[in-house]
Amino acid sequence: MTFAPLSSDFYGYAEALLSDREQEAVMAIRAWGEREVQPIIGGYWERAEFPTEIVKPLAELGVLSFAWDETKPFENSAVFRGFVALELARIDASVSTFVGVQNGLAAGSIAVAGSAEQRAEWIPKLASAEIIGAFGLTEPLSGSDSARGLRTTARREGDEWVLNGRKRWIGNATFSDVTIIWAKDEADGQVKGFIVPTSTPGYTATKIEGKISLRPVQNADIELRDVRVPEALRLQHAKSFRDTAAILRQTRAEVAWAAVGTAIGAYEAAVAYATEREQFGKPIAAHQLIQEHLVNGLGNITASLAMVVRVSQMLDAGTQRDEHSALAKAYATARMRETVAWARETLGGNGIVLDYGVARYFADAEALYSYEGTREMNTLIVGRTVTGEAAFV
Repeated sequence: MTFAPLSSDFYGYAEALLSDREQEAVMAIRAWGEREVQPIIGGYWERAEFPTEIVKPLAELGVLSFAWDETKPFENSAVFRGFVALELARIDASVSTFVGVQNGLAAGSIAVAGSAEQRAEWIPKLASAEIIGAFGLTEPLSGSDSARGLRTTARREGDEWVLNGRKRWIGNATFSDVTIIWAKDEADGQVKGFIVPTSTPGYTATKIEGKISLRPVQNADIELRDVRVPEALRLQHAKSFRDTAAILRQTRAEVAWAAVGTAIGAYEAAVAYATEREQFGKPIAAHQLIQEHLVNGLGNITASLAMVVRVSQMLDAGTQRDEHSALAKAYATARMRETVAWARETLGGNGIVLDYGVARYFADAEALYSYEGTREMNTLIVGRTVTGEAAFV
């Protein structure tokens, strides 16, 4: 399959940086998404349902496998995995989010903080979609302050742990088979992680209704009432919130990639519309202010793409730090927000209906802007590095 760069990859990063095998995989994912997902996703978005029929094909394409030694089909780079997130979000941000939870957060927790035995048991099951995973960190009263404000507790009783608490905004949680639950150990006050089968007595998940963004993502409120988990399901290398942060450092960069993909999806839809829609006797693409909208959007995409490419290169090199992924996430999502707004404006009234796609990207951008660290929190992470002063409280 011949590699075809996206017109929105204006400086040709993918063509320059991806290996032939990586380019082939990107093209397969793009072709599948355009053929199988793009025609149906608007209806699922409107109904707030997730298209579960796409989960197995995602696994067969390798999308859930690329990052982990236990499952990756070929050697690949973080830049390649970023382009995978971009291609998925270009089709639909909810599909990209599902993969981010299943692969980056659930499998990533086990990859980063699990024992060798836990990795060998659970990562292949998640990569093949034999089981669906979720990641339970955020709580009703604890989001940005999860490091200190976590209220879910874990108490050791012999060879078991007893978990009590609540979680909120947990993606995939209405149909997950396991959820990684982060809880504060009553004995030492440190945050620890647990692989919790959702069939465990005392575990309940309730779908969050009424969302205006990422509607297909099945977010849930979780309640844990004396949920008993064996010591064997405690993530053996999760000793404190520092280990949780190591997982988020990787997924935060992936969200930045997804933000670029979301901006591209809206931009491409706006370009297509502008070349077809006629006003005053000519396509609106021939009007100066419409071209300004499109060029501004392309500039945002190009600048953001440069940033996420470099952050992923640093991840491969082992030099990426919290402030690097924080800046990429804060910047790329802010530029995405501008770009989808210009795309919506290009479509005029047609920009607020699902028929043309832009309305979906416009709404979904709001969730990407906030999750995996708000703009404010990521700004403060970078600000601490710049000034040497912590200004979080």
